[in-house]
Amino acid sequence: MKKLIEKAKSEHNLNQEELLALLKSNDCNEQLFQAADDVRRQFVGDEVHLRALIEFSNICKNNCCYCGLRRDNKNIERYRIDEETIFQLAEHAVRNMGLKTIVLQSGEDMFFTTDKLCRIIRRIKTLDTALTLSIGEKSLEEYEAYRQAGADRFLLRIETTDRRLYEELDPGMSWKKRAECLKNIGLSGLETGSGCLVGLPGQTVESYADDILFFKQIKADMIGIGPFIPHKDTPLKDAAGGTLTMALKVMALTRLLLPDINIPATTAMETLEADGQVKALQAGANVIMPNVTLTQYRKHYELYPGKSATNYTPDESLCKVKEKIAAIGRSVGQGYGSHRH
Repeated sequence: MKKLIEKAKSEHNLNQEELLALLKSNDCNEQLFQAADDVRRQFVGDEVHLRALIEFSNICKNNCCYCGLRRDNKNIERYRIDEETIFQLAEHAVRNMGLKTIVLQSGEDMFFTTDKLCRIIRRIKTLDTALTLSIGEKSLEEYEAYRQAGADRFLLRIETTDRRLYEELDPGMSWKKRAECLKNIGLSGLETGSGCLVGLPGQTVESYADDILFFKQIKADMIGIGPFIPHKDTPLKDAAGGTLTMALKVMALTRLLLPDINIPATTAMETLEADGQVKALQAGANVIMPNVTLTQYRKHYELYPGKSATNYTPDESLCKVKEKIAAIGRSVGQGYGSHRH
């Protein structure tokens, strides 16, 4: 195992068999995490880039079996934030909180047309900030329109590269279309972000290895990895869910194979364990996304139960994030945090 870790650290390349050996073994987890931390320091430094997350709509046309925002969930209070309030949240994040990137995230809400989104993008870009979109599957023309309006990055998680499992858990959706969208994001000139869940019913270590190799194949700029946490209002409410250890292992191996990309310490990790984000930062992560959505909305953006920090104001959330970063001797990034190829 140690030889494989050293190979990954020096060559940034493992085949599926080698990935499987590391994923199956728990004998060298700490060495794996340390290697990922070393590679992170070497390639992207000690800065932790903060991205201001605005969850502007929890309305979604899709019916994914693992997601609390799914169309058939009747127990959720739906909301849309108006354009003016979205801008005000972004303005507060940039001008008062000092954040360098805005992340606009929503369910697949058809109310927000390309024209509306481009208008919002152009206005936010007047604040001198980087802008990431996480709004689902769009056409190449739409991705190009967002780029021309000023968007910098687009996040579309593959969730799993197991096609059969994907289409079983995402009814009415196509894995092939998802992969095509990721290709089109790159063609549009946007930085490509993706990622996966860890712990879905039916996932195997083989599928995690395939996920990591897929991220390398698409030349991802950012990868977000989080443990699956079952939601009571979904068909998977009784599933076991994922573990932080396996999520960290998938994340650490992703760092070793894609040494210079951006990897967030996800909120799901923090929800599963109180120090989950700190553990992630010490196993290859270099990004955190403080939530700057107003509390009145944030509590209804429940992808999974118990999302951490929902009771804090945006400013309180930011303070807590900065405390975590300082406690492990890291610093807050002062730039836009783009992928440095």
